[in-house]
Amino acid sequence: MTTRTHATRGARTPVQQAALLVGAVFLLVGILGFIPGITTDYDTMEFATHDSGAQLLGIFQVSILHNLVHLLFGIAGLSMSRTASGARTFLLAGGAIYLVLWLYGLIVGHDSDANFVPLDTADDWLHFVLGIAMIALGTLLTRRPATASRRM
Repeated sequence: MTTRTHATRGARTPVQQAALLVGAVFLLVGILGFIPGITTDYDTMEFATHDSGAQLLGIFQVSILHNLVHLLFGIAGLSMSRTASGARTFLLAGGAIYLVLWLYGLIVGHDSDANFVPLDTADDWLHFVLGIAMIALGTLLTRRPATASRRM
């Protein structure tokens, strides 16, 4: 009896499914950031400054640039999920980018002009969780199972 080691045509691998889901969530978040009511203080939204008072779900500080970044990240995730290697790259590189954003948010003062995205404390810690989760998905869903010869 033989087993298939490759996904059948049209079927997505687990890493592709994860990248597709993460990409779809980013796309949704980007869209929601432009909807008054879901984004509180919508009328105070700025393009790119720490002075933007808009908050997604009343928690996460957003700006037009911040929302556009989420939309682009979502499109990248959907696009790169077409192949297993692209999906893995999206999750690993995207996770690394979010960990850099986490560090950036911790280092740069929230009232600093350098905080142009803008980022607040809730964003900082969400970026940390996203970074770790994306890297974990990219790594764990592409691990090769141990073979009997490697175990000896």
